[in-house]
Amino acid sequence: MNDQAGTTPAGERLQKVLAQAGIGSRREMEEWISAGRVVVNGTVATLGMRVSEGDKIQVDGRHVRLQLQSEPALPRVLLYHKQEGEIVSRDDPKERANVFDALPKLRGQKWIAIGRLDFNTSGLLIFTTSGELANRLMHPRFEVEREYAVRVQGEMTPDQMRQMTKQGIELEDGVVRFEQLSDEGGEGFNHWYRLVLKEGRNRVVRRTFEALGLPVSRLMRVRFGIINLPPRIKRGMMAELGEGEVRAILEWVGLPAGVARQTVDDGRRSKLLRARPRKN
Repeated sequence: MNDQAGTTPAGERLQKVLAQAGIGSRREMEEWISAGRVVVNGTVATLGMRVSEGDKIQVDGRHVRLQLQSEPALPRVLLYHKQEGEIVSRDDPKERANVFDALPKLRGQKWIAIGRLDFNTSGLLIFTTSGELANRLMHPRFEVEREYAVRVQGEMTPDQMRQMTKQGIELEDGVVRFEQLSDEGGEGFNHWYRLVLKEGRNRVVRRTFEALGLPVSRLMRVRFGIINLPPRIKRGMMAELGEGEVRAILEWVGLPAGVARQTVDDGRRSKLLRARPRKN
C-alpha cells in the first residue's frame, strides 16, 4: 500500500479505485477521504494513498470491493428524459418527486447523475455507475458542451445575440458566453432559441436570460457532450446504452474502454451519439 522512495509507486490511487467502484465521482471521493470517512487496513486514509489487491477498504464503515483488474468492466450508462417537477437529489426535505426513485436498482454500486437540472427544467439526464466517467463529463476543465432549447417571454435583439456569442454577459458569479446561439422562431409573446454552453453553473441559462430582461418560460436540455436526447425517449422514460455506445463515450472522454473489439451494429453510428471531436 505504501510508496517507497526511488521506486515506481505500487497500486492505484485510492480516490480512483473508489470512483471506479461506483461510490461517487473522484472529486467526491477526495472530499470523503479528507473528511476521514475512508479507512484502509484499519487506518484512516489520506489523499494520495495507493491501494493494491488484498487491501481492505471501508467507507463509512462499509466494506468496498476493489476493482483493480487490468481490463475494467464497462460502466453502465442510462439516459433519462427528466420531467418538470422532479428534483435531481436523493435528499429533499419537501419530499418531491425524485429522479433516482425510478432508476433500476443496483447492488454494491449507485447511480451517479452527470449534471443536474433544476426543478422546472426538463430534458436529458445521464446516469452512470462510473465516478471517473462522471468526472470527465462534469469537471469544468474538460469544457463539455451542453445544448438547450429555451423559450423566453420576449425576443432577443440582434445586438444581444451578437453579445452572447462574442463577449458574453457578466453575472454575479462571472461571465457567461454562449458557444452557439440560433433563433428558432416563435408565436405571440414567446420565442424559442437553441444555445450551447461549456459549463454547468447553477441555473445559468435562466439567470442569463433574466439578466437580458427575457424571463424563461420553458427550458429543456437536448444534448450533453456527444450524447443526444433521442425523440423516442419521451418524458419520464429511460434507456440504457449498449456496449458499443458506452465504449464510444469512454473513448471520447479519454478513458480506457477495455479490449478494443467490434460490435455488431452493421457499421452505422448510434443515433444517440453525435459525431464530435474528441476532448483533450
